[in-house]
Amino acid sequence: MFGLLKERRLFGDAFWALFGQAMSACALLAGTRVLTELVTPDIYGQVALLNGFAALGVTLFSYPFICAGMRILPECLNKGERAVLYRVVSGLTARATAVATALLVLGGAAYSYFTHSDVWLFMLTGVLLIVTVRRELGIQLLIGERKQRGASLWQTSDSILRPVLAISLVVWGGQKAEWVLLGYIAASAVSNTVWSLALGARADKNRPFVSTRNFKTDVWAYALPLIPMELIFWVNGLGDRYVIGYLMTAAEVGLYAATYTIINEAFNRSAMVLLRTFQPVYFQSYSENRAGEGFRILWIWIGCVVALGLIGVSLLLVTKDWVAAMVLAKSYHSAVELMPAIAIGCALHALGTVVAQPLLANKRTRLMLLGRICGAVAAAISIPLMVKNYGLLGAAMANPIYFGVEALVLAMLAKPWRSVGTVHGGQLEQENSGCEATV
Repeated sequence: MFGLLKERRLFGDAFWALFGQAMSACALLAGTRVLTELVTPDIYGQVALLNGFAALGVTLFSYPFICAGMRILPECLNKGERAVLYRVVSGLTARATAVATALLVLGGAAYSYFTHSDVWLFMLTGVLLIVTVRRELGIQLLIGERKQRGASLWQTSDSILRPVLAISLVVWGGQKAEWVLLGYIAASAVSNTVWSLALGARADKNRPFVSTRNFKTDVWAYALPLIPMELIFWVNGLGDRYVIGYLMTAAEVGLYAATYTIINEAFNRSAMVLLRTFQPVYFQSYSENRAGEGFRILWIWIGCVVALGLIGVSLLLVTKDWVAAMVLAKSYHSAVELMPAIAIGCALHALGTVVAQPLLANKRTRLMLLGRICGAVAAAISIPLMVKNYGLLGAAMANPIYFGVEALVLAMLAKPWRSVGTVHGGQLEQENSGCEATV
């Protein structure tokens, strides 16, 4: 009976994860289709570059603490410990976000001074960073508690509101990057407020909880190695558009970013459904010292990722012209030749993420950092060379190179083919001494 209940809950998690990712993907695809009709590739490229700066602030300064909270949540013994962990993660995330926002605005002011560009765009990007962090904090901690329905509804509402408000402001105010950014900010502010009130935990004031566990130390220990890892992740995921912007123009960035967004969404959303379904269960099995069950879950997960990758790339090779016609404005169709290479890179990236899960489960984040570094080095070498020699097609062709290197190294380090138990006690503390966070 217990096994049946666990299986039903897993299917329930899968349904809500699929619902959230499917609805978000549809909203993004529809929004991209309309937005590319309304703004030129130059404007779209400008927004993509500014969005990349916001993403850098989120991933480098805040996301490691959020991921640490999600990983530690299954180890909390009661509601009181979860409340303490929430406070610790929220506090660390807020301070890190403040630092990231200040650096972004100061850097933008310096850039605007020397180039005589508009500093307000960087200030808006800083606000976008703040509301995005709040969204990710709420959603990821809900996932850590396996509250997939709330996480999916929050994500879906944000994904729908962002393009709707951005498109509305562009129609009203004209083709300007600031209207797109303002639409994104307003959308996340509304969805964050609504779902924070609707889903926020209410503490029992009559029964104050006391926890003897030092969650702050635990969060730092898990998160610190993730900080450089998230920087590497950003370089691998978004660095190519800055190389394109430097070697080519913002218009080429717009063509590449729009095409990459469409393909990445299809593969990333599918991989995220599996991640949100299997990762909390996988982490929980290790926290409860059920290594055999965790090993079985991991290989079901790997099989699903491989199957999705093969099917997705095969379908895109046949339908890429139809996909471009459906989801991109005509002025962006010249980038259709980029799609297959981007798709292969996205499939390899998803595979690298899942084969590395044993490192996260056993909190061996320093080894995972090594794998990410190898991918980043491959990206740093391949992207400029490929862009310089082959233009936009070269940027797309670089994707399978650096994501393939990363996936291979992570697999060799994590050894997902071995079934191993969790590390306990002094051994775990010794392995993680000096380590501090990544996901």
